[in-house]
Amino acid sequence: MLSERRLEVLRAIVQDYVGTQEPVGSKALTERHNLQVSPATVRNDMAALEDEGYIAQPHTSAGRIPTDKGYRLFVDRLAGVKPLSKPERRAIQNFLEDAVDLDDVVSRTVRLLAQLTRQVAVVQYPSLTRSTVRHVELLLLAPARLMLVLITDTGRVEQRMVDCPAPISESSLADLRARLNSRVVGERFSEVPRLVQDLPESFDQEDRGTVSAVLATLLETLVEETEERLMIGGTANLTRFVHDFPLTIRPVLEALEEQVVLLKLLGEAKDPGMTVRIGHENAHEGLTSTSVVSVGYGSGDEAVAKLGVVGPTRMDYPGTMGAVRAVARYVGQILAES
Repeated sequence: MLSERRLEVLRAIVQDYVGTQEPVGSKALTERHNLQVSPATVRNDMAALEDEGYIAQPHTSAGRIPTDKGYRLFVDRLAGVKPLSKPERRAIQNFLEDAVDLDDVVSRTVRLLAQLTRQVAVVQYPSLTRSTVRHVELLLLAPARLMLVLITDTGRVEQRMVDCPAPISESSLADLRARLNSRVVGERFSEVPRLVQDLPESFDQEDRGTVSAVLATLLETLVEETEERLMIGGTANLTRFVHDFPLTIRPVLEALEEQVVLLKLLGEAKDPGMTVRIGHENAHEGLTSTSVVSVGYGSGDEAVAKLGVVGPTRMDYPGTMGAVRAVARYVGQILAES
């Protein structure tokens, strides 16, 4: 365990390096920060921090920069994340409140996160597996062709075509719509198969084939792999940090194009807490020079998806964590009210 004084020196090095992008020397630390110790003591503390792997000397200059291990300790020992100002919070709320549907909410959230943090923003769509049914609509397009519209509590809308084995009347369709909704509205998607399994048997023989076709389409919708959708924005922000990436920024950009990689970066949606992965803690080789800050969001107590940002390890962690957390909270409120 580091002494409180050495932890204070590490904090000062992180803050200065993030702010200036220049390796930090002992003279600069004593001039900029009220460390209340002599320059010689600061030099000794820096030597100890270097020996323990918290800071490193990038070249023969006197300055030091934080390592992944140093950033990790800095984040773990943060007294608190940087709160957003009242105007910032009001701007977030006003910007997100004007969204017209879920796609618009996600799109606005990506743009907002990228602007607030000046990093790459990643937002996962709410997962069907962690949602509940708000309504199932059935629309007659032709005598034997229907459109099934599934609406979730998070505002997600899924549309599917259903080809029926025989024509169905408007009255039979209305009956099916009513009975189906009476069973599934307000229920978790994981419960739907059990709740509808005997529904065809309650209909006349001539309608059972159509009821079975509708249920098959509904259940297929619940298990489709395409449900894990993402939106990404602000990739151009990385060009501001080209000096933070060794050799080239290309591996980072290539990794960000892979949806599977991004989903793994965000982590399990069921874990709503703040996650910060720094440098080599990111398993993907192309992202070992980046940090990922993510948190869950949802319309209730449980997270239905994740959002976060990707940027260089030389990141304003308190400010970024505060922005990500605030945006997630507002998105959750909007989904709850939608």
